[in-house]
Amino acid sequence: MTSASRTPRSQHRGQRSQADKNSRWGVAHIRASYNNTIIHVTDITGSETIARVTGGQMVKSDRLKSSQTTAMSAAAKTAEICRDKGVTALHVKIRAPGGHNGPNNPGPGAQAAVRALSRRGLRIGLIEDVTPIPHGGCRKKGGRRGRRV
Repeated sequence: MTSASRTPRSQHRGQRSQADKNSRWGVAHIRASYNNTIIHVTDITGSETIARVTGGQMVKSDRLKSSQTTAMSAAAKTAEICRDKGVTALHVKIRAPGGHNGPNNPGPGAQAAVRALSRRGLRIGLIEDVTPIPHGGCRKKGGRRGRRV
């Protein structure tokens, strides 16, 4: 094995590459329900808001707020704001409605928003699902014998 085919020593020793050193990280909280898509970008600690864009800001009619096209345009606007404020890389946290009655899978805009953020030149780090999961809390509706059809 020749020395030219190996990777540089700086990457073997746990040191970050030049692109990692120059990038400023943020956290994109994407709440994708079946009624709306909300993209909220904070700094890495989560204490300061950098950008907040919703699907309702992009379209006029309510039924289009959760669509993939609207999520992509909201993500494009978010990426532009992040670029202006110096954020070049994002960790993504996707949240569905959750709860004991709600759907636990994200709406149609979640995947489109992540894809649009990466296409706009932002580096994507971790993608995490932070949907709230109930731990035996509230009682489901329907009574003792369930819903009778």
